[in-house]
Amino acid sequence: MRKGDFSELAMFIAVAEEGSFTRAAAKLGLSQSALSYAVRMLEERLKVRLISRTTRSLSLTDAGEKLLHSLRPAFEHIDSEIAQLTALRDKPAGTIRITTFRHAARTVLWPALVKFLPEYPDIAVEINVDEGLIDIVAGRFDAGIRVGEQVEKDMVAVRVSADFRMAVVGSPLYFANREVPQTPRDLSNHNCVSYRQSAGGGLYAWEFERDGVELEVRVNGPLVINDNEMLVNAALDGLGLVYTFETQIAQHVADGRLIRVLEDWCPPFSGCHLYYPSRRQHTPAFALLLEALRYKG
Repeated sequence: MRKGDFSELAMFIAVAEEGSFTRAAAKLGLSQSALSYAVRMLEERLKVRLISRTTRSLSLTDAGEKLLHSLRPAFEHIDSEIAQLTALRDKPAGTIRITTFRHAARTVLWPALVKFLPEYPDIAVEINVDEGLIDIVAGRFDAGIRVGEQVEKDMVAVRVSADFRMAVVGSPLYFANREVPQTPRDLSNHNCVSYRQSAGGGLYAWEFERDGVELEVRVNGPLVINDNEMLVNAALDGLGLVYTFETQIAQHVADGRLIRVLEDWCPPFSGCHLYYPSRRQHTPAFALLLEALRYKG
């Protein structure tokens, strides 16, 4: 195989993983036309169609799926070996790709990076913020950060935050002519703002526990949001009750702008964990960031 063929294979992987020539071209720093030409040349050389294209979308053919399945482990191994070479440098270097959800990005990852990046100027960190659960192997991420109970059992998990608590809150305006709920079942009499984790996901059920009794409540209301910060805004504006992280509403409760209810039904639960595949070798850069994030409380 010629040297240029390896570049074409790498371009094909990028298009397949991004699901878009536009996004893949931006990721690789190429023009869309150059990327499309390279993939077309690869198809002509192999004499098989790899990608089905339409004006609005693309999908892999059976041959494309088979090629991607074969190439991905090989290229991941090459990436890993190249990354290991940074250990021979005087200073740790390289790019670390992490996927996480917005609350963890803001409260866990960002405070650590503010101190970490100036100390290691040759290390770059790419952050992907996504409220849905991401396959970090397929997405070629070095690690993810999620609540502990969401981490797959075959991953290595390292705690990076204290335990969390959820909270149900509403504004004084909302409660001006409504009774305060005493149990989760009372929520059926209230307007509740629902949360959808991702564009194609279901509505999140509000989870409660007290004295060994666990409840999942499917709430109703006129508004559905997929962003926790907008949830808080909805509560502040009196649009209904919301269920969100305690840390997001603590100051508003202290200031009297929000009223917390059902607090005794919201016990602590497992905090954030950074997780990564057990078979993946650590680069010096990754090991340093892992230690910077590790929870020491």
